[in-house]
Amino acid sequence: MMTNRYLNNLIKFPKQVRQIGGLISIIVVVILSFAILNIFFSQGDELVAKMKIEEERIANERKLNKLISSLPSGILVSFDGTDHYKLSDKLYEAVCNATKLIPQRAIMGANFLNYRAHEIYTINGNQIDETFVKWDVEKNKCFAGYTVSGKNVGVNETITVSGEALSFLSTGIDTRVYFIKNF
Repeated sequence: MMTNRYLNNLIKFPKQVRQIGGLISIIVVVILSFAILNIFFSQGDELVAKMKIEEERIANERKLNKLISSLPSGILVSFDGTDHYKLSDKLYEAVCNATKLIPQRAIMGANFLNYRAHEIYTINGNQIDETFVKWDVEKNKCFAGYTVSGKNVGVNETITVSGEALSFLSTGIDTRVYFIKNF
């Protein structure tokens, strides 16, 4: 009864006033909804920190891509005594940091010097668990390697093979480790 009388009073207002009142009430409901969601799901400073880290990573990736595209295609080495393009110490470090790929050729070359790694690599169907290319600041050298395990075939053994990345292969699009010296 009271509700009907209240609704009848609202109907007496002009149409424009009712429309503005409805619009204002919808805006208030939307703002309150977002305020409540913000209380429960806000990430504020943490989200900004993550975004800054991502922006730095993207900027660094662009610099490295520019560097890679400026290198000549072919084999890049860090030592004298070869006809291949010799990298300066600074360029050697930059190429090391830009390199993410270790092709099967480099893996097989390093496998020949570690028989057990070669055995597990063959048994598990030539699967590599992890590869890495890292710059060692103390030794001022680039190290590359990979991890193989026989977990998928019942061999409970994991072997990490690593060594100095002596040369890289530049394709003009990316760089790859060409030779791993692990002896």
